Amino acid sequence: MERGQVALVARMIVFAAGVVTLGVLTTGIASARPDNLPEPATDEMFPEIDIQQAVLGQSLFFDPILAGNENIACSTCHHPTLGTSDGMSLSIGEGGVGLGPDRRLGEGEHVYARIPRNAPALWNRGATGFHTMFHDGRLQLAEDRPFGVLMPAARDLERAVMSPLAAQALLPVTSADEMAGQHDENETASRAEKMQFAGADGAWVTIAARVEAVPAYRAAFDRIIGPGEPIHITDIANALASFMTFEFRSTDSPFDAYLRGDETALTDLQTEGMELFYGTAGCSACHSGTFQTDQSFHAMGMPQIGPGKAHVTDRTYADIGRMAVTGDPADAYKFRTPSLRNVTLTAPYTHAGAYATLEAVIRHHMDPRKRLADYDIAQALLHAVDTDHADNDALMDAQEMARISAAIEFDGAEVTEDQIPALIAFLGALEDPVAKGGRLGVPAAVLSGLPMDEVAPPAVAVSKEPVETPAVSRDGTAAVLRAAVVDVTPAAMSAGRSATEEPEESTVVLAQATTVEAPRPPVMSNAPVTRDSASVTDNAPERAEVPLPDRGYVQPADVSIRELMRVSAEITAQLSE
Repeated sequence: MERGQVALVARMIVFAAGVVTLGVLTTGIASARPDNLPEPATDEMFPEIDIQQAVLGQSLFFDPILAGNENIACSTCHHPTLGTSDGMSLSIGEGGVGLGPDRRLGEGEHVYARIPRNAPALWNRGATGFHTMFHDGRLQLAEDRPFGVLMPAARDLERAVMSPLAAQALLPVTSADEMAGQHDENETASRAEKMQFAGADGAWVTIAARVEAVPAYRAAFDRIIGPGEPIHITDIANALASFMTFEFRSTDSPFDAYLRGDETALTDLQTEGMELFYGTAGCSACHSGTFQTDQSFHAMGMPQIGPGKAHVTDRTYADIGRMAVTGDPADAYKFRTPSLRNVTLTAPYTHAGAYATLEAVIRHHMDPRKRLADYDIAQALLHAVDTDHADNDALMDAQEMARISAAIEFDGAEVTEDQIPALIAFLGALEDPVAKGGRLGVPAAVLSGLPMDEVAPPAVAVSKEPVETPAVSRDGTAAVLRAAVVDVTPAAMSAGRSATEEPEESTVVLAQATTVEAPRPPVMSNAPVTRDSASVTDNAPERAEVPLPDRGYVQPADVSIRELMRVSAEITAQLSE
């Protein structure tokens, strides 16, 4: 078969499959390197990690003890088997049971609303270059704020933390819909509902007290902060950040190997996609730097689905993005550029998870206004649960759709139909098998003794020499925290079972792999996304008229409602001119 025929077959395979590495098609033939490639990742881009602190953070990350009702963990929405996200457009948070696509409502539970934004992936978020968190950047480094970090209203830091990632860990635990629960269910939620977070009467104190009451955690923290030193919420946040920084570092993809000088690391099709990405397609204008993000904010006209962020009183389903933080109308509907590391593992995409495939996202970038107008919510991956909000309210509001469209800041990427497979192939070259396999992995149990999410990840091969960290079991007796080191060689991974020796009695195993069935990934069609109708507003289901329940006190926005309404009127007036 001629080389041109091989390239054509490769393109057809990727177009049908949607994503994949296609390593078998590597030809080893060097190609001219684009002159605007980023610097390769180095150890200096990451902080030094105390492995004992990281192992402690591993238990906390998977432990529901941080939740108000002790029924959900950080890992529930950021599970490593689901790309450090949850595989859904919008999550079911507090009140749900299970992981990812298998998550459902607990018995007798009712969810007021889905989590309003897509659960972001955590790859490389601990790198020192990451200074902005969340889709709207409401948490970021800022010299003029307490301890150098801008936090949302009433949540200023009480102490310094190791990174913005650590500061970020303080927020989901006090969110009613994410981890805290409703105000009448537990003390953490009650204090958070009153906007009491810091201080002796704050929600953070209740969380730290729960952790300190577990002898195993108390002993583990003794080694980190000193015997008898009271556990502060920032100590918990730093442990979580240490784990996430260590576990979710992703710097060993084929593209990383290419940047370090291995000219054979990419296939011909991936190389073609790289040249487009850093060339005529213009992707690198925003997806720049080592981790493919400028950490800035752009209005790309991504469809808005779900309950919204209640930024504007007459359109609670709207999400105005960055403007809610800055108050600047120029920031309306702008969202942070996501990093593309392991992007093949992190579907669905966009701030609201509107698109389930990379192909659909690329097509949106090719003609954002048309794709917004033609968007069909059937592309989203949503759990079949009843909530008090229709998922398509924003799509049914012609004026809101016009506002989103008017804010779009570019006319479209210069990408042709036959170039889409190459771009998808290059995005596959950003997938890191080491990070995907895990380093510490998922623990068999957590130090609180509480049950973990009922569906555990598949077994992975681990070395026979775990890292041992002295600690104690839940009852306070001597024990060892064993952080098994993942072996990601092909032979080990194909074995698919734990090689860790059986722990001795009284040993808490924090990173031993398990053999329980993994959550089923969402079924995603990779066929071209098209519609026969001209606009989603033509054929979308009728908007449900559901009265909003009285939830009592509502947290004020970072920007006053009066100001948001004024800006909304201003944008509407501009559209009518």
